[in-house]
Amino acid sequence: MTRESTTATIPPMPVRACVLILCLILAACVGPSRKPARSRWTPPVETPERFRACVAAMRAEGSQVDALPDRRFDNGCSATSSVKLVAIGIPVTNLGAVKCGLALPFARWVRNDVQGQAARWLGGYVTKIESFGSFACRPVNNQAGNRLSEHGRANAIDIAAFVLKDGRRITVKQGWNGGDERVRGFLRSLHKAACGRFAVVLGPDANALHADHFHFDMGNGPYCR
Repeated sequence: MTRESTTATIPPMPVRACVLILCLILAACVGPSRKPARSRWTPPVETPERFRACVAAMRAEGSQVDALPDRRFDNGCSATSSVKLVAIGIPVTNLGAVKCGLALPFARWVRNDVQGQAARWLGGYVTKIESFGSFACRPVNNQAGNRLSEHGRANAIDIAAFVLKDGRRITVKQGWNGGDERVRGFLRSLHKAACGRFAVVLGPDANALHADHFHFDMGNGPYCR
């Protein structure tokens, strides 16, 4: 008489379960994947050499700019290492002195992003950009007691609207949450592109004070909202 074996036979584990367990083990060892963050931006120290190199770079890329003399004011405002934008591909209204370190990425945004996204979303061509200005000697958000705005250093630009060749006028105020999906896409694509070029980008989703314009500056960043 043969004695019955008392050892239980363990069925093989399915291959899919093995793979899942292995993935969980590896994930625990490696940790969660993280999207690399943008490097912290601190404005470089201004020097005559950097300013000349910036102006030369703008001219090499096709921009017409006039170098401006440095200006400093007793209340802390200044316009140093600044240029006047004569021609950067699309006329931009109401701009005064702009620090060259901001003017260079702004000209690239105007030439490349604005026209490209206008063609993509609106099937049109932008002939004018309307701004709320650049240099303005005032505190942040125009609120007394706040620190000096980057506008007070000629280091910020506010963009309000875009005029197309066919006569359409696209405003940030009316278009950002307006009924036209193409206009919303156009404005959001420009905001997203700006976040890759400027240290700080503010739009209607930032706060009520920016409901009608995009704010770009090259102060401490990055910050995109």
